[in-house]
Amino acid sequence: MASTAQSGTSTPFSSTTTLSAPPTPKLKAAAANDLQRIAESGAITASTLIEYIASRTASSSSVFVYDLAEQAGFGSLTKSWADAGHETAPVVSLQTRAGAGLSLVGRLSQGTSKDAAKGAVLTAYTTPSGLAAMVQSLTYLPPATPSSRLVIQVPTVTPVGEQFALSPTLAPFTPALALLPEGFTVLLSATPQEAVDLAALSYQLTNTHVIHLFDHHSSTRETGHVATPPLALPEPGLSLEDGLKKAGYSAFEYAGDQNAQTVVVLLNGPLALTAKALATRISGLGVVIVRVLRPWNEEALRSILPPSVRKVHVFDDVPTETTQGALYLDVFSALLNPLERGPVVKAHRLVPARTQEYLADPAAFLTFVTDLLPSRVDIPSLAAQDFKKLLFFSTPESSLAALPKMVETVFLPHKSLSSRLLTDYDVLSKPGGVTADRIVLSPRREGVPFVPLSAILPISPRSTGVADFVAVLDRALLKSHDVLSHAAPGKPVLVVTDATAPELVAGLPSDVLALVRERGLHICLLDAKNLVSDLAKGDARVLKVLENVVVLLAFLRLYLGQAATEDLVRKVAHADLGDSVQGADLTELVSRSWKGLVEVELPAAQETPDVEQPAPTPLKHFEFNAIAVETAEGDTVVNGARLGSWHDAAKHILFPSAFTPAGLTHASPEEQNPALRPELPERTFLITCTVNRRLTPLEYDRNVFHLEFDTRGTGLKYEIGEALGVHGWNDAEEVLDFCRWYGVDPDRLVTLPVPGTDGARVHTRTVFQALQQQVDLFGKPTKTFYTELAEHATNIADKYALRFIGSPEGAATFKKLSEKDTVTFADVLRRYGSARPGIEVLCELVGDIKPRHYSIASSQAVVGDRVDLLVVSVEWVTPSGSPRYGQCTRYLAGLKVGQKVTVSIKPSVMKLPPDHKQPIIMAGLGTGAAPFRAFLQHRAHLAAQGVPVGPTYYYFGSRHQSQEYLYGEEIEAFVLDGTITRAGLAFSRDGPRKVYIQHRMREHGADLARMLWDERGVFYLCGPTWPVPDVYEALVDALVGHAGVSRERAGEFLEGLKEEERYVLEVY
Repeated sequence: MASTAQSGTSTPFSSTTTLSAPPTPKLKAAAANDLQRIAESGAITASTLIEYIASRTASSSSVFVYDLAEQAGFGSLTKSWADAGHETAPVVSLQTRAGAGLSLVGRLSQGTSKDAAKGAVLTAYTTPSGLAAMVQSLTYLPPATPSSRLVIQVPTVTPVGEQFALSPTLAPFTPALALLPEGFTVLLSATPQEAVDLAALSYQLTNTHVIHLFDHHSSTRETGHVATPPLALPEPGLSLEDGLKKAGYSAFEYAGDQNAQTVVVLLNGPLALTAKALATRISGLGVVIVRVLRPWNEEALRSILPPSVRKVHVFDDVPTETTQGALYLDVFSALLNPLERGPVVKAHRLVPARTQEYLADPAAFLTFVTDLLPSRVDIPSLAAQDFKKLLFFSTPESSLAALPKMVETVFLPHKSLSSRLLTDYDVLSKPGGVTADRIVLSPRREGVPFVPLSAILPISPRSTGVADFVAVLDRALLKSHDVLSHAAPGKPVLVVTDATAPELVAGLPSDVLALVRERGLHICLLDAKNLVSDLAKGDARVLKVLENVVVLLAFLRLYLGQAATEDLVRKVAHADLGDSVQGADLTELVSRSWKGLVEVELPAAQETPDVEQPAPTPLKHFEFNAIAVETAEGDTVVNGARLGSWHDAAKHILFPSAFTPAGLTHASPEEQNPALRPELPERTFLITCTVNRRLTPLEYDRNVFHLEFDTRGTGLKYEIGEALGVHGWNDAEEVLDFCRWYGVDPDRLVTLPVPGTDGARVHTRTVFQALQQQVDLFGKPTKTFYTELAEHATNIADKYALRFIGSPEGAATFKKLSEKDTVTFADVLRRYGSARPGIEVLCELVGDIKPRHYSIASSQAVVGDRVDLLVVSVEWVTPSGSPRYGQCTRYLAGLKVGQKVTVSIKPSVMKLPPDHKQPIIMAGLGTGAAPFRAFLQHRAHLAAQGVPVGPTYYYFGSRHQSQEYLYGEEIEAFVLDGTITRAGLAFSRDGPRKVYIQHRMREHGADLARMLWDERGVFYLCGPTWPVPDVYEALVDALVGHAGVSRERAGEFLEGLKEEERYVLEVY
């Protein structure tokens, strides 16, 4: 067998390959000439080269990989290289949420950031949707400098529609373009070489932040291109114009008729390349491709347009038909000239559904473009007659999944040929998924426009047949999917199966048989496994390799057509396979493949038995909705998830909403959105933190802070006095530390039942997400937990200790652990280390984080789409000296502006009286002032509207006025404007003796007695429980002294007020 060069890539014929999937070349920490050789072999994709360039320590000091990028199949290799230490910059994984860009801003801002101090070039990976989420945060980014700047690499992949089809649309990002600050360069690339060149240019420019959007939907995922990786070293002083020119590009590219009256303007991408290819084949049409979106160069655009232009049509990616496109506004302003008549500029808004339609049916797009011309023209073919279009359908876990890569490898060494391979996956239409591999072979010609594979060989639901060869590597697909409609009339179809020709024909749906007859397709069968099973001698790995080889040989025979002979097939294959494969003689393999290939003879249509047949099941269409990446370690990563099997991809990872039970898919504004927190029974809302401000001095030992959240668009409504349930998260570092100790991969997937559904509903997330967001890992264990954990202990001492603590006899020990030592679930697991249930079992044993409820400190009638909280951080030290933190207050204290928080609403006893004229008496200690701030806001609002309100007494207590007079300025303002009739402020540590709120209440005893006894006043107390008896006694004394009743009668009166909800306590 021919030897395999040690180039740092794996080949389909290397002795170590598994042939389970098209392998991803494994780039080493290679020298520049090694990388050049690997790239020029065509063995790796442009996307892989972009990751390689971006992740080098010479390019970036850190790489931030956002989850959306990984879900688009971009970033997993960078993380894999970083783990291996191959001269890769440190990698930080981040989740996408509003304000996501603040992490990058903080790293580059002046102040405490070590990156800002030493200088850093940060790289981020995200998608158009992720970019839109971070744009607002980028307004805070400091100006770029040669030593401190940001580069964002954006693979243009976005799930769209009900089937979550992956699309290259930029619709999520373009509306946010207006928010992008100056100081950013936005580059767009579409061809493989262009994408690599502009990725390198992103790092060569030193006086600007850069966003580079590239076509990861198709072209940069193709293999088979000579994509020479340029040096990505910074060049201080290099201007954008000079950098583009040096790389052989310009901000705008014009193609087509130099005297065109009609010009189409598009952002660089697959549709732009399709339009360019059309413009070079017909007259009267010009196409402008926008390669630099920011800074927008009006003069460059005007200079590239021919003087003959009369109409300019701008194709804009927009999320909805009513959205005004940013590109149209740019073009319109550039061509607007009040002094002379210019071309008419017309907008065409391409929503994602329209983009998908044009990608699936290029003829529809070409018709749309040519209809813009003043006269009718014939639509030319974008593929030359000598193009060979090959299409392979299989399943990801098939033993023949690597066959298309092997076919491509046969043609790659021939420099006169261009061989392009693109692999797409559909994980929704069939359990385990479907793979579609497109290969286009053509003579290599210089100067010919690059045409996207989707335009040359579309996989369209309405295909009229464009493929010169179709291979069906899983016979079951003939019954389930519309695969044969893609074969051009009279072309061969290879079906790999152990079925005989009559069995195959008998199993084909009637409409498939009709299609085969109508198009005159040549169906050929090959039983690959049986042909070579004796040569494998029981070795499954060898059998797999030989299966692929005999199918490859059968393909070569069909590809060569009438010129094919056994000797010619052997000569073509010998260049790659050598004399033998896995000990099997190549000549023998060719002979077996030749004899084993059988063409099916279909019976004439009239010979089909005339019996009543059930209505055929409609065949499914292939829909591209998943991208797979094979890491250097051999892991298969599908849309960012490392899978145990491909079945997991469809059911739990990529598109959970597609499997939501009926009736839950479309939630009304008043119903729970099952995709938000499916494990929570209550209605939850996702709100955005806009303010997190500490109210107490930094040197003060209590951190009391004020929070404000934006509720716009969430449907969240609340009443005065209600509480906000915060579904807090555990500390990320503590979770990761626990995962390391427990020996569980935080990125591993875990499937958990939704509580209360008896396992009928499940939800899937990573271990890290489950332990951080759902499982109460650092909460207080129950006795039941000790008993249940004991069953998982392998050490006998651990088993009996856990059983004892959970038993009635261990009550004292349990109480000490719970109340004195305040141990957590994690502490117990560490203490009894032999008790290690599986992570799924552990999650269910521990249970979920309960929401913590905080009195709302605002009135919605006053603040609108906002909700405020007043919170104090809970911190203490155990007897052993270990620090402890309140789980939710720690989470809230660490919130960043722009961060999303899951919340719910809980009714409360703290309600204003129905009659606005009733007096209210409010007593709050510390953060107990929260609901009373809402009360005061509401009463001030009523007064401002001219509504009469009753007396309002406000008592507030804390330790020091200078440090803990919470909302002091607001209170003083309410006193001045009369909202507060009388204030009783008690700062216990400020005077020679301690003064508490009950002392201030006694000073106003006559007023309190009158309001409660005579005027149906309402008394409220909110805060800790300890002052309750003293406050009660102060009210009793007031009634005895000023209402003329006995103490017993006063006590009965107050008890009666509780029944009337006029004596309201909310204490903790």
